[in-house]
Amino acid sequence: MINVVLFEPEIPQNTGNIMRTCAGTGVNLHLIEPLGFKLDEKSVKRCGVNYIDHCNYSVYKNFDDFKSKNVGKYYYFTRYGKKPHTSFDFSDVNENIFLIFGKESTGIPKEILKNDLDSCMRIPMNSNIRALNLSNSVAIGVYEVLRQQNYRDLLFTEPFKGEDYLEKE
Repeated sequence: MINVVLFEPEIPQNTGNIMRTCAGTGVNLHLIEPLGFKLDEKSVKRCGVNYIDHCNYSVYKNFDDFKSKNVGKYYYFTRYGKKPHTSFDFSDVNENIFLIFGKESTGIPKEILKNDLDSCMRIPMNSNIRALNLSNSVAIGVYEVLRQQNYRDLLFTEPFKGEDYLEKE
């Protein structure tokens, strides 16, 4: 199972976009408090459109609460990681994978990262910016895991207008 973990997310629009990504990929979402918004805010729902009902998410009081309830392999996305996200093997479909992302302003606390340096990764980028947008980073991470698992349980054709839509006049 693939899981996305947001450590103390601050911006509701990012979380709404991430909820939509999780709904569209069948990925579970874990939110670690404190949140910088209420989950029922219009901005979260607007970004997730009406797909939030299809997002399987849980909320935890803190990181220790999350860890006590979730067993699996933890991977940390951080600008301090020394390995690219593509260097990890996510191909085992039976592994419970947790992709952990930090809050927008400060990331994942050093106290958490330093205990698992081998599982810290970085999305490669140039020196023009500090980091990518959180929702973009989550999409990059989720789709790397899905790619390595051959997009298990995802559609390869468009279900609404039909797979022959482009050929039709």
